[in-house]
Amino acid sequence: MLRRRMLIMLGVVLLVVLLLAGYKAFSVYQQIQMFSAPKPPVSVAVATAARQPWQARLPTVGSLKALQGVDLSLEIAGTVQKLQFQSGQKVKAGQPLLQLDSEVESALLETAEADLGLSQLDFGRGRQLVGSQAISKGEFDRLSAQLKKNQATVNQLKASLAKKHILAPFSGTIGIRQVDVGDYLASGTVIATLQDLSSLYVDFYVPEQTVPRLAVAQPVNVSVSAYPGQNFVATISAINPKVEDSTRNVLARATLANPDGKLLPGMFANLEVILPDVADGIVVPESAVTYTLYGNSMYVVTQKKTADGNVEKNDKGQPVLIAERRFVETGERRDGQVLVTKGVQSGEQVVTAGQLKLDNGTPIAISDDKTLTEQNSPPRAD
Repeated sequence: MLRRRMLIMLGVVLLVVLLLAGYKAFSVYQQIQMFSAPKPPVSVAVATAARQPWQARLPTVGSLKALQGVDLSLEIAGTVQKLQFQSGQKVKAGQPLLQLDSEVESALLETAEADLGLSQLDFGRGRQLVGSQAISKGEFDRLSAQLKKNQATVNQLKASLAKKHILAPFSGTIGIRQVDVGDYLASGTVIATLQDLSSLYVDFYVPEQTVPRLAVAQPVNVSVSAYPGQNFVATISAINPKVEDSTRNVLARATLANPDGKLLPGMFANLEVILPDVADGIVVPESAVTYTLYGNSMYVVTQKKTADGNVEKNDKGQPVLIAERRFVETGERRDGQVLVTKGVQSGEQVVTAGQLKLDNGTPIAISDDKTLTEQNSPPRAD
């Protein structure tokens, strides 16, 4: 009786073990089937690598400067008597701008002119008398020296009076005035800035190895953050005949027309020097390239091959597309495009959006969904 119970218990345990083993084997089989099942293709956006003319450009940065620009200041001290300009006014060369109090100098000038007139009369009489030997040659020399001294005194006072007022040295736009009528100003005090905005200079530095590719009258594209998306064309007017010791760069200057006065001195500018080199190159969208410390790469659309080298096809009879990762060498980037010097051929399709889900050999499906492209597109300037 006891033996029968033990046999029944062993049978039950064996049955439970077999059931658990069968369940585990079935789970493993399902997992194997799940992992061995082909993955659905990843939707990507693509673009065609095209060979096209590529105008070489040298990107750099610079600063805008006025063709003529000065800070108007006083040479001598004095009290402001008249202000003859308004802040922001356009003035012409020679236009009076400021007058200091000059009553003392004017009175001294009148005295000096009176002395000069008397010395001229004395000199005229002496010239007649010295001929008849009515006066000595020494007395005549004294009268001549006195005339020259009085004339110099008059000239000195006139020069001093001229410094009591400021004239516009050139035509331009005057800035915000820094003084008021009645202010006592020390010598060297700045009253306002005057800038000629009809044309501007753009000063920028370039590496010394690019100097042979630069020339006077070479065009330069200029853009500033104040007017995004708008380009201004300048021309190189001078190249410094010296390399900076600290940076090994060369200073160059371009001249930029500014008839509307939109650009202002001191603005930071992004520049592109148009180089004379024009060559054909493979161009792809910049979003197709992945930049890393280990090298630049991109995914190229290729057809999957079977073991015997034939093109594998899906159930619809169309070739199976996969992503092939290639390391590439890139050149200049411009306007959302990049020049590829090695790694891709003209006419090949490259992935421009959806790369985050890809690996080498991942099945892909080309999608017309524009949202994929917008995810990797650079933001547009409004």
